[in-house]
Amino acid sequence: MSARDSDWDGVRLHVVTGKGGTGKTTVAASLALALASGGRKVLLVEVEGRQGIAQVFDLPPLPYEERKIAVAPGGGDVFALAVDPEEAMLEYLEMFYGMRRAGRALTKIGVVDFATTIAPGLRDVLVTGKTSEAVRRRGADGRRVYDAVVLDAPPTGRIARFLNVTSEVAGLARMGPIKNHADLVRGVMASPETAVHFVTLLEEMPVQETLDGVAELRGAGLPTGGIFVNMVRPALLPEATLEAARRGRLDLGELTLGLKAAGLADLATGTAAVAEALALEVAEHAARTELERGERESLSSSGLPQYELGLLADGVDLAGLYELAESMCEQGAA
Repeated sequence: MSARDSDWDGVRLHVVTGKGGTGKTTVAASLALALASGGRKVLLVEVEGRQGIAQVFDLPPLPYEERKIAVAPGGGDVFALAVDPEEAMLEYLEMFYGMRRAGRALTKIGVVDFATTIAPGLRDVLVTGKTSEAVRRRGADGRRVYDAVVLDAPPTGRIARFLNVTSEVAGLARMGPIKNHADLVRGVMASPETAVHFVTLLEEMPVQETLDGVAELRGAGLPTGGIFVNMVRPALLPEATLEAARRGRLDLGELTLGLKAAGLADLATGTAAVAEALALEVAEHAARTELERGERESLSSSGLPQYELGLLADGVDLAGLYELAESMCEQGAA
C-alpha cells in the first residue's frame, strides 16, 4: 500500500505523542518507514534530547544535522534529525539578528540556558520551528525536499502546550521576530497538513491520558490524527471459551481429558491439578481481554481512527520496526 492510499492523504507533518512507556519513539520510527515506503523521502525528528531514534535504529548518537538512517520498503529513504535547542537558538540568532558568532559567546556564559529556562515557551518555539522549516523547505526545483516529516514529540501530558507555541510566547514577545516566527510555526502546526497521532496501550491510565490529550488539542484548535494501540496481544482462545471462563463455567473434566489426550498428564501432581491451574490462567486471560475490550470502547469515543500494532515477540529491533511499518501500511495508517 502506498502513502496515497492511506487515511492521511494531504498530511505532511505527523506528530507522534503518547504517555511514557507506550512505545512512542518506536511507533514514530515505524511510521517514518511506512510513510517512506514506495520511494518517498521522509524526515524523522526528535526534540527531547534522549537519542531515542539512534537507539531504536541501533545507531551511534545522532549529531544536529539531517542524515540518512534507513531505506524503507520499495526504496524510500528515512532521514533523521535530533534537534539540539542550543544549536537551534544559534540558528535563530543568525537568521533574525545576524548574531551567530555572538550567540556562541553567549552560550559559554549560559545565557542560552538562562533564556530557555525563564521562557520555556521559547525552547518549544525553537525546536518546533526547526521541524516546521523542514516541512516547508523546497529544493532548487521548487519541490518539497521531504514528502513527509514525522515528529517524535513530548509525552501526551505536555503535547498541547508544546504545539500551541503562539500562546506560549505571548507574554514573551507581542511583536517582532520572535512573535512572527511563532505565528509561522503555529500556521504549520494548526494546518490541515498536520496530524497529531497518539500512542497508547490497552490500559486504563494511558487510555485516559490519550482521551484527555485529544480533548486538550481540540480545545486549542490543533489537528488530531489517529490512535496507535501498541503492544497488542491477540486473544489466544475462542470467544465462547473466554466467556465461559469469565463466568467461572469452564469444564474441568473436559480440560482434564484434553490434557490426557495431548499427553500432558502430570504424574507428580495429577492431571486434575494441572487442569485447575490451567483453568485459572484461562480465567486471568479472559479477564484481561474483557478489560482491553472496555479500553477499546473508551478509545472509540474519541471518534479517531485506531490502528493496532502487535507485541513484538523478539523485542524492538530493526526487523521489528519494519514489521510494524508493514502493519501500518496494511491498516491504512501510512
